[in-house]
Amino acid sequence: MKNNGFPLTEDVEMLYGHFPEGFMWSTASASYQIEGAWRADGKGLSIWDKFAHTPEKISQDDNGDIACDSYNKITEDINSLKTLRVRHYRFSVSWPRIMPDGTNKKINEAGLNYYHRLVDALLEANITPQVTLYHWDLPQPLQDVGGWENETIVERFRDYADVVFNSLGDKVKFWITINEPYIVALHGYGHGIFAPGINANPGTAPYIAGHNLLKAHAEAWHVYNDKYRAKQGGIIGITINSDWAEPRNPYKQEDVDAAMRVVQFMMGWFAHPVFNGDYSDLMKNIIRERSLAAGRPQSRLPEFTPAEVARIKGTHDYFGFNHYTTVLAFYVDFQNQEGAAVISDRTWLESGSDWLKVNPMGFRKILKFIKDEYGNPPVFVTENGVSERGPVNLNDTLRIHYYENYINQALKAYLLDGVDMRGYAAWSLMDNLEWTMGYDERFGLFYVNRSDPSLPRIPKKSVWHYFKHWCQGYPKQNSSIITRLAMGQEL
Repeated sequence: MKNNGFPLTEDVEMLYGHFPEGFMWSTASASYQIEGAWRADGKGLSIWDKFAHTPEKISQDDNGDIACDSYNKITEDINSLKTLRVRHYRFSVSWPRIMPDGTNKKINEAGLNYYHRLVDALLEANITPQVTLYHWDLPQPLQDVGGWENETIVERFRDYADVVFNSLGDKVKFWITINEPYIVALHGYGHGIFAPGINANPGTAPYIAGHNLLKAHAEAWHVYNDKYRAKQGGIIGITINSDWAEPRNPYKQEDVDAAMRVVQFMMGWFAHPVFNGDYSDLMKNIIRERSLAAGRPQSRLPEFTPAEVARIKGTHDYFGFNHYTTVLAFYVDFQNQEGAAVISDRTWLESGSDWLKVNPMGFRKILKFIKDEYGNPPVFVTENGVSERGPVNLNDTLRIHYYENYINQALKAYLLDGVDMRGYAAWSLMDNLEWTMGYDERFGLFYVNRSDPSLPRIPKKSVWHYFKHWCQGYPKQNSSIITRLAMGQEL
C-alpha cells in the first residue's frame, strides 16, 4: 500500500488554515437512534424494532421505542443545533414511518408530515437539511420476504425514494441514498450481529445483499437525476464507511498487501462499482479463487451484467464518507476473504468502543486514498466522532482532542494533498441508541439525561469547542456550495 509520503505515527503538528468558503459544517443523527415513537401515527415496524425486542440482542435489553423522543422534540433538537451553531444537519428518514409495509400501496401522511415539520423548522433556523433515505431501519414486511437478499427490494427502494423526493425535494437539496452498505450487508446478513440478524450463509448472503444495495442505490440516483434534478437542483450520493489500514510491519510485503486488501474489501466493495465501474479485480479474483478452492462451481460474489455496470457507474455527485479509526493489518493464512487480520497499536488512545482507537493520521491518509483511487471526487465527511462510556462527564476532553486532531488532518488533506473537501459532519448531535451497545456508548455532543422523563439535551464542553474553533469561523455558510456542485461548477 502506498505510504502517501508521510508516516502514520508522526504527523502531529497542527496546521492552520481554512477550508473552502461555504464549507458545510454539520452534525448527524439517524432515525431509529433518536426518533422513538415506534408505533405512533401509523408507523410500521422496522427490522430494528423487531431485533431490539429480541432478548439479549441489545446491551441492557435497551431499545429505540422512545430513544431521544425526537419525534416529539423538534424544538429541542433545533435549539441544540442553534447552540452548536452549525448551518447543516444530517438526519435520516424512517422508511416504515412513511411506508408501513415498505411499498407505495399505502403512504402514511402523518409520517411524512413529521419530516415536513422538521425540515421547515430547520429552514426557519437557517439550517440546511442533509437527508439520508436509508440508515438501516428496513420495513419488517420487506425482511419477511428476504430483505436485501431479495432482488425485488431494488424496485421497492426506488419507489420509496421517488415518494420522498416528490414530497420533500423542493425543500431538501442534499440527499444520501444509503448509509454504510458495508455494515448492512456484512453485519446484518453475514455476522448477524445487527438487524435483521441473519447469519445462516455468511459466505454468500452479504455479497447478495451488497449486490442489491448497489443496484438499489443506483436506481434511486437515476430517479432523482432523471425526474427531479432539473426542477429541484439538489445533489445525491451514497455514504461509504471505511477504516484506514496500515501494515503491521511496513517492511513485510505480505503485510503491505494485506492492508491494501482490507481497504479494498471495506471501502472498495461499494466505492469501486459506483466510481470506477464493477467490483475491483482484486476483490473478484480473491473471492473467485477461494470459492473454487472450496469446491463451489462459481464465485460467491455475484456478477453484474454489462448493463448493470453501466447503470451503477457514475451514480454519484460526491463521495459521502464515514470514518472513525485506523487498524494495523497483517497476513494470515486462514480462509477469510481478505487473507488478513487486523489489530490496534497499544499506544493509541482508547475510546468507549472496543473497535475505535484514536489515530488521526489515518484520516488524512484515507482521504488521500479516495482522491487517488476515485478521481478526486468532492468529499463530504458524513460521520466522524468518538465514543465514551462509564460515568458521565460533561468536560469531554477525549472528544475535544479527537475532533481537534481529526479535523486538522482533514484540513491537511485539503490544503496539502489537494483532496476536494466540501463538508464535515460530527457524529453525533446527541447521545442516542448506539445500536447493539444500547445507551452504554455515547457519541453525542449533547448529553441526554435519560433519568429525566423530559430527556433534556445538555451541551458538553465539546459543543463550545466545535463551534468556536471550526464552525464560528464560517459565518457565511449557506447552500451555495450545493448549487454550484449541482451545476457542475468548481469551487
